[in-house]
Amino acid sequence: MSKDWNTRTKLVHEGSRRSQYGEMAEAIFLTQGFAYPDAESAEARFIKAGEDEFVYARYGNPTTRMFEERIAALEGTEDAFATASGMAAVSGALTSMLKAGDHVVASRALFGSCLYILEEVLTRYGVNVTFVDGADLDQWRAAVWPGTKAVFFESMSNPTLELVDIRAVAEIAHAGGALVVVDNVFATPIFSKAVEQGADVVVYSTTKHIDGQGRALGGVVCGTRDFIRKTLEPYMKHTGGSISPFSAWLMLNGMVTLDLRCRAMAEAAREVAQALEGDARISKVIYPELASHPQHDLAMAQMGSGGTLVTFDLKGGKEAAFRFMNALKIIKISNNLGDAKSIATHPATTTHQRLPADQKAKLGITPGLIRLSVGLEDTADLIADLRAGLDAI
Repeated sequence: MSKDWNTRTKLVHEGSRRSQYGEMAEAIFLTQGFAYPDAESAEARFIKAGEDEFVYARYGNPTTRMFEERIAALEGTEDAFATASGMAAVSGALTSMLKAGDHVVASRALFGSCLYILEEVLTRYGVNVTFVDGADLDQWRAAVWPGTKAVFFESMSNPTLELVDIRAVAEIAHAGGALVVVDNVFATPIFSKAVEQGADVVVYSTTKHIDGQGRALGGVVCGTRDFIRKTLEPYMKHTGGSISPFSAWLMLNGMVTLDLRCRAMAEAAREVAQALEGDARISKVIYPELASHPQHDLAMAQMGSGGTLVTFDLKGGKEAAFRFMNALKIIKISNNLGDAKSIATHPATTTHQRLPADQKAKLGITPGLIRLSVGLEDTADLIADLRAGLDAI
C-alpha cells in the first residue's frame, strides 16, 4: 500500500486482503486454525511463518492482520498487534518488556485499571514504579534516571483532560534510555501524532473511538517491528490476549468512518463546552480547546483540537450530579466513551470509584464531576438536553 495516501484513504483501503473471490468488503475469517497441504509445510510454517501465512488465530489471522496493518499505517508505526481489550494492550505492552528490578515512571493521572497494573501487578513481580504529576516536567526529570526501562502516561488523562507534553517527556525519557509508552485513547489516532512527537509504543482501547458504536471490546499496541514481533507477540500469543477475528472485523469497519466521526464529535464538543462555560451551576468546564484550559496552547500544538470529551464540575456535588444525569433524555448514562451516542459518566462513583478519597482529590475527581463523551447527535439537541439536566438540579 502507498505511504503517500492521506488519512481518510488509509482508513478505507490500507491493509486490505482479498481472497480468490475478489470481495469488496473485508472478509471475516472465522477460523481458529489453518490447514496445510502436507506435513512438510506444517513443519516449515511452525519454524517460520511467511509474510501472509498463519498458524493459529491466537498468533494471527487474515482479518486481524488487515486491522493491524491499517492501524499501524494510520499511527505511523512499523507494525501493530491487536488485543482482546484496551487493558490487554496496556498490560501486554508493559508486562512483556519488564522484569524484576526494572524501573518505570508513570503519570499519576491514569485510568483505575492502568493504576492497578502499575501499583499491584508489576510491583508484585519486583518492578519499581515511580509516579509523577504528568504535567510537571521537573518531576519527570527527577524521576527518570539512567537505566529507567520505560515511561508510561495517557496523552490526555481520564477524566480531567490533563495533557502530557509528549515531545518534552520523550526527550527526557530517551536521554535516560527509556522507552516511551503512550495510552492515546482520549487523543484518538486522528488528533494525536504521538509517534512523530517521540512515542515509541502507542496503545489504544479500540473499544472507544475506533469501533465507535459500542459493539465490541478490542485493543491494539503499535510500535516498531522489533518490539511488536520480538517482545510483545511472544508474550501475547502465549498468554492469550489476542483479539477475536470478528472483533477485528468490526474495528476495520469502524476505521472507515473514524476521521469523519472524530472531527464531527470534536466540533460538537467545542460547541457544548462553549455553551456550558459560564453557567452559574457549574464551577468549572474542562475542555482543552477553551482558552480557560491551563494547557490550551499545548493542546493546540500537540493535537490541533480539544478532542471529543468535555468534563465539568457541578456545584452541589454528588446529589447535583445524580439529579443532572437522571434528567437527561438523549445523553445516556454509561461508562464507555468515543461512541456515536453521547454518554455521561460520574467518575467518582463508577470508573474511578475504587481510588482512595485523597487520590481522587489530588486528581481533581470531585463528587460533582461529570465526564461527557460527545457523540454524533445534533449539537443543538445535545445542548438542550444538557440545559434540561442543569435545570433539574
